[in-house]
Amino acid sequence: MATNVSNFSDLIQRVAASCLLHPLAAGGHESGDVDAVAHTVIEEYNNSSEDEEKENGVKDVEKSRRIRRVWNNGEKEMVTLIEEVFEAVAEMKKAYVRLQEAHCPWDPERMRGADMAVVGELRRLGVLRERFKRGRRGGCGGGVVAMLRVVVAPYEAAVEELKRELKVKEVEIENLKEKLNTVTCLSNGGKKRGLSKWKVGCSQVLAVAPDPELFEATMSQMKEASKSFTSLLLSLMREARWDVAAAVRSIEAATATPDTATQTTTITPSVAANHHAKYALESYVTRKFFQGFDHETFYMDGSLSSLLNPDQYRRECFTQYRDMKAMEPVELLGILPTCHFGKFCFKKYLAIVHPKMEESLFGDLEQRSQVMAGNHPRSQFYREFLRLAKAIWLLHLLAFSLDPSPSQFEASRGAEFHPHYMESVVKFSGGLVPAGQIVGFPVSPGFNLGNGSVVKARVYLAART
Repeated sequence: MATNVSNFSDLIQRVAASCLLHPLAAGGHESGDVDAVAHTVIEEYNNSSEDEEKENGVKDVEKSRRIRRVWNNGEKEMVTLIEEVFEAVAEMKKAYVRLQEAHCPWDPERMRGADMAVVGELRRLGVLRERFKRGRRGGCGGGVVAMLRVVVAPYEAAVEELKRELKVKEVEIENLKEKLNTVTCLSNGGKKRGLSKWKVGCSQVLAVAPDPELFEATMSQMKEASKSFTSLLLSLMREARWDVAAAVRSIEAATATPDTATQTTTITPSVAANHHAKYALESYVTRKFFQGFDHETFYMDGSLSSLLNPDQYRRECFTQYRDMKAMEPVELLGILPTCHFGKFCFKKYLAIVHPKMEESLFGDLEQRSQVMAGNHPRSQFYREFLRLAKAIWLLHLLAFSLDPSPSQFEASRGAEFHPHYMESVVKFSGGLVPAGQIVGFPVSPGFNLGNGSVVKARVYLAART
């Protein structure tokens, strides 16, 4: 460059000297001479510059050209990358909108497809991020890097959130596997302590075959669950300011048969309402639950497996009993909401809890709406209901596991008290039932077992009038 500057200065000096020696005149030939000199000098300068560039600047020129080519290629690649990022973002938004639309109305298939589309776009953004990182290491422009960071950051956060949710699901899966192992251990006769709060011995937990003693122990569990649910229902009725005495009279009338409806034996409403209304309410609940107990599916369908293949059906029932015994009903229905037990719960809830009753107790029909939609509410009331439903379902499975099956009986209203087949829900002083007591209304049924033993029917007694 210094040589070029020097040549250029020399050129100026030569042109100036030519002008001094040949002053401008009117004739064109003199001007032409000056032009010829200048032309000659400039041509020499250009030639010398080209020679200089060839000798000293070839390497720099080639380097500059290579840099320009690399930069152009990198710029094109970055522009393409940005376009792909924006395209992925647009598709991500569309997929997320479809995912939201699939929630209302509820459409599992559309939700699954939209969810896969969202995950696919997230993965696509992950690939673009890796390309961006490689380009960054190759020397991308700082402004482009900053812009891409802003665009990609929200989706990186979404990916991290999905990873955390995945870890939570993995923990849930491990818990379910542990519970499954527990059930398998129990079904194979493994030892497990502290699983029952009721008076059930280790023989029930480790039972390998159905027997009458196991049926009696399961019946005791059912009684405890029935008392617990009835107490909760009665407390809700009192909080809602129900006329409990009127409810008792209605239940008493419902238990009357055509033969006993004209009898003069009645229960004093004030006494029943004030002291023993819970027994009348328990009578109502158990009567609804035990309707259809003699059929293998509570008449939910027309199955006749117990008649066509009795031995196989008994084995299947006892297997179901052992598998279900250690599981919480909420967990079971969370996995299989529409299994036979789930359908049993739907049917019995709608039969026991009348719409007016639910609206009076809870102020709305939300739980009923969930049940009718095939779901299971998470309320305390429904949990207690499921506990009783499970106890009766287990009793039913065990009844169809025994050979011969237990025969069910119920004390009728107005019948004479028989201590061999009945037990009073009200305890009398001295433990003996006074003479002249008759059945006011039945509370829960009894069973005759194959070994000759009897599970007594529970009754509410009243004095003969």
